[in-house]
Amino acid sequence: MRKCMSVMLCAAVLCGLAAGIAGAAEEISINGSTTILPFAQSTAEAFMKLNPEVRMSVSGGGSGNGAKALIDGVTSIAAMSREMKEDEIAAAVAKGRNPVRHIVAVDCIVPIVHPSNPVNNLTVDQLRDIYSGKITNWKDVGGPDKNIAVIGRDTSSGTYEVWDEKIMKKTPVTPRALIVASSGALVQSVAGNVLSVGYDSLGYVNEKLVKALTIEGVKGTPDTARSGQIVTSRMLFMYTDGNPSGDLRKYLDFLVSDDGQKYVAREGFVTLK
Repeated sequence: MRKCMSVMLCAAVLCGLAAGIAGAAEEISINGSTTILPFAQSTAEAFMKLNPEVRMSVSGGGSGNGAKALIDGVTSIAAMSREMKEDEIAAAVAKGRNPVRHIVAVDCIVPIVHPSNPVNNLTVDQLRDIYSGKITNWKDVGGPDKNIAVIGRDTSSGTYEVWDEKIMKKTPVTPRALIVASSGALVQSVAGNVLSVGYDSLGYVNEKLVKALTIEGVKGTPDTARSGQIVTSRMLFMYTDGNPSGDLRKYLDFLVSDDGQKYVAREGFVTLK
């Protein structure tokens, strides 16, 4: 009898543990754009403080990698600094996924140079000519008689995709360009080379390290990004598989709320309002 009661008690405990696990909050993972990474991390931390039972993880790797992770079903959210492509959506649908887009912030891409560079403005045509290799000397755009060191992003980057569309117009980038894998690495690379030029999200521009140039005389600011006055303005997105619910819905609602957008602004990015 005693043995029977012991077995029953163990079974009850196991059932209770199973029920507790089943009722536990979901773990939310965010994967993708290194542009979005700073405010994805800060809002995730803030959300977990408000909801201690929730666990979140955030990783970068580029917008393309975020899309692939969502397609493969290994992330809750794909963070993307560009919209999903038609072939990515088709691949997701083929695997039974339903990518749903959420606009979470605004941004613009700005050309950056070393702070000692006297150049302050470049036109779209000049930028295209520099990145295609047609212009190779700073003297041709008002700078010193020195060769230009071109630095760009890898093709999995959403920042690259937007730059390719709005500045390069699909013109190939010179093979002499140094290609880096993240927004942070690009800033560091430009800061370390007085003859370099790069491009990065407004949120990554650190005036102690690099100087942002105007494009066609238009400065990258929250106002010019929101209005689309600067040619490189863009939205920043998070994609989910289907319409989110539960803690995932709560996190996205928090992110676009006034409280969540404070973290977007704190990281140097442009809020929705």
